[in-house]
Amino acid sequence: MAEAIRHDKTARQLRLLSDALDSGRLGPVRRLVNTLSPAEIGNLLESLPPGKRNVVWGLVDPEDDGEVLVHVGDEVREGLIADMDQDELIAAVEDLDIDDLADLVEDLPDTVIDELLKSMDRENRERLEQVLSYEEDSAGRLMNPDVVTVRADTTVDVVLRYLRLRAELPDHTDHLYVVNRRHQLIGWVALQSLVTCDAYTPINTLIDGDLTAINVDASAEQVAREFSDHDWISAPVVDANNILLGRITIDDVVDIIREQAEHQALGAAGLDEDEDLFSPVWRAMRRRLVWLSINLCTAFLAASVVGQFEATIDKLVALAVLMPIVAGMGGNAGTQVLALMVRGLALGQVGASNIKPLLWKEARVALLNGLILGAVLGLIVLAWFHSLGLSVVIFVALTCNLVFAALAGVMVPVALKRAGYDPALASSIFLTTVTDVMGFFTFLGLATLVLLH
Repeated sequence: MAEAIRHDKTARQLRLLSDALDSGRLGPVRRLVNTLSPAEIGNLLESLPPGKRNVVWGLVDPEDDGEVLVHVGDEVREGLIADMDQDELIAAVEDLDIDDLADLVEDLPDTVIDELLKSMDRENRERLEQVLSYEEDSAGRLMNPDVVTVRADTTVDVVLRYLRLRAELPDHTDHLYVVNRRHQLIGWVALQSLVTCDAYTPINTLIDGDLTAINVDASAEQVAREFSDHDWISAPVVDANNILLGRITIDDVVDIIREQAEHQALGAAGLDEDEDLFSPVWRAMRRRLVWLSINLCTAFLAASVVGQFEATIDKLVALAVLMPIVAGMGGNAGTQVLALMVRGLALGQVGASNIKPLLWKEARVALLNGLILGAVLGLIVLAWFHSLGLSVVIFVALTCNLVFAALAGVMVPVALKRAGYDPALASSIFLTTVTDVMGFFTFLGLATLVLLH
């Protein structure tokens, strides 16, 4: 429901923006843009063709430029950055949080990076270099080193006076982290406890000892899963020696979850979630041509199976009419299983320990569906072509192909994952090949054996 509301809002904003741009009145465009958050502006920019996009980008408040760049895909960001001069870029990104800056810095021109580093104080420069030293899509790359720490041997009164001296806290601060002299994490203290306890209460009596910290090398998927499991607003990040390095906040995790959802949806079609909706025709063509070429090769495999039974099809023209039903039903059944498997792999729910039970469960589901749908289809074929033999053949073929589709839906993404490939990106091509080849082979093979002998 929330996602549908967000999409409706975006469509309404896009319509208003396009109408204002078409009329040539930039005043209403500027007013609309200035009422939006950076994330909403980024979403709108991705929805506009290049000409209108450049006009709107020029109307964005310069103070929001950096945040907007964080919230657009790589390809759109590349185009926006290309149209900005060095001073504009430095002004846009210099006030970003370290974790957001780390996302952008590698897309910036080298001259801009050099000037940016020179403009930063030593502490922030070292923090940025530290974050960039970690692998992309790891907890270290996601974390913000700006954390508030306290010692266990102080009191609530001392901590509150320290916070007042700071004057401000990092966004989404719900806990203060308790560390020892070596900056190793001991636990955390909720802000709620600090403001409700007696001023002379020792901090060590308020420490939450059931703390689960995130390892700096953990993957983005693991981070998202931990936040989901524990309902965290923020979480500390530590190294192998339990030294506190930074923290990850819920706003970053929401971005991870959204990116994973987009990746699964677009990956199933062999597309990149960072591709610009209005990317140049030749660039989009080259990207998609690779996957379509692979699909063409696999289609020839299915066609070669059909070619082996050319004589059978010549004698029984009804087979040509019914072949797509068997293959199509198998493809749809396999896609259902594939969607569950890709999701399970992304969430860490599928592994070597439960593959056999999954295979057995999906095989039984497919068998039952095959028996029911095969019986229905068999009766329709009997009434249509008045051939009991053809009815039995398509009943058995459909049932078998649904079982093959279920097994392929489980095993293909698992095999690709183990081989180091992205199952969301490549599984559908191999699944379609299996269901087409097995569907045609089973149906035509049985027809040859039963109806022509």
